[in-house]
Amino acid sequence: MKKVFLLILIGFVVAGCGSSRQVTRLDPGTVTDVSGKWNDTDARLVAEEMIKDCLSRPWVTDFAAAAGKKPVVTVGTIGNNTSEHIDAETFTTDFERELLNSGQVKFVGSRDQRDEIREERQDQRDYASQETMKKIRNETGADFILLGSIKSITDEAEGLRIMYYQTDLELINIESNEKVWIGTKKIKKEISQGKSKF
Repeated sequence: MKKVFLLILIGFVVAGCGSSRQVTRLDPGTVTDVSGKWNDTDARLVAEEMIKDCLSRPWVTDFAAAAGKKPVVTVGTIGNNTSEHIDAETFTTDFERELLNSGQVKFVGSRDQRDEIREERQDQRDYASQETMKKIRNETGADFILLGSIKSITDEAEGLRIMYYQTDLELINIESNEKVWIGTKKIKKEISQGKSKF
């Protein structure tokens, strides 16, 4: 009898340990909001809209007319001034992609990328052949740098939460420090959860 009881108990334990988790693959372009917090959709939409606005302004054609070439841009720090963890690198990559794919500007790597590439060139000086070694001090300098920040405000009461995000970006002429474009994108979300607290 004890063996039967033990077998039944083991059966219930094994059945109880079974997972009911189901994974469904989604198109990366699908708009998803699970928690109401900042997510990949917010980052993508902000990058697309803000860069579209940036590139539609006169600074692009003014620079090209004066210099006779496309402006060279780099993305600097996009600060996270929210209470959430936002992967700044993913967000920055969205801006870089939109700028580069526009065909209206040239693009150089970020500060960290440039440092790594400089180390590679130094390594080539020590180990690569003269024919294949890349020159030092032959970089393309950026004309403009994109800087900015993401801020948030949370308001909540009795099962209702409002999440407000504001992304501010500024494009600055590196030589003159002149700001040639300032953009702002706002996102506001309402998350309801009955009468329970978050």
